[in-house]
Amino acid sequence: LARKQLDDLVAKLNLDCPAPRSSARLLDKLCGHYIEDHIVNPTFITEHPQIMSPLAKWHRSKPGITERFEMFVNTKEICNAYTELNDPEKQMECFMGQSAAAAAGDDEAQGVDTDFVTALEHGLPPTGGWGCGIDRLTMFLANKNSIREVILFPAMKPLGK
Repeated sequence: LARKQLDDLVAKLNLDCPAPRSSARLLDKLCGHYIEDHIVNPTFITEHPQIMSPLAKWHRSKPGITERFEMFVNTKEICNAYTELNDPEKQMECFMGQSAAAAAGDDEAQGVDTDFVTALEHGLPPTGGWGCGIDRLTMFLANKNSIREVILFPAMKPLGK
């Protein structure tokens, strides 16, 4: 029911969201439309939904939310950070969901990383981190809308784009 409502809203707004139109992809499109595309001053978006953050630890006191933030400046994501999910069973569930999404055609979904889950089974202490790549900074400084436009290795760019 919730996915249908999200799908209806995305369709009503004429937002481009190719198949598969999963809840996570629809939410991402809506966040871009209502929030990210309007951020000019440095802003942190916090507490992302679990379905949008398969590697992030689930919030300790807020069900359905993760311990994650992104920093945006001038409508562009500059930094992504989260507390690592270190529960091997929950991580495997997330990977299986991502694998199903990839099989359904979601090109941004991840596969199952059994080596990572095995490492988690051996124990991962509470861990967090953030990423702010040179590609994101270059994208921001060059006023480009996509990392693909500034990627350093042309062989990694999708053909025809």
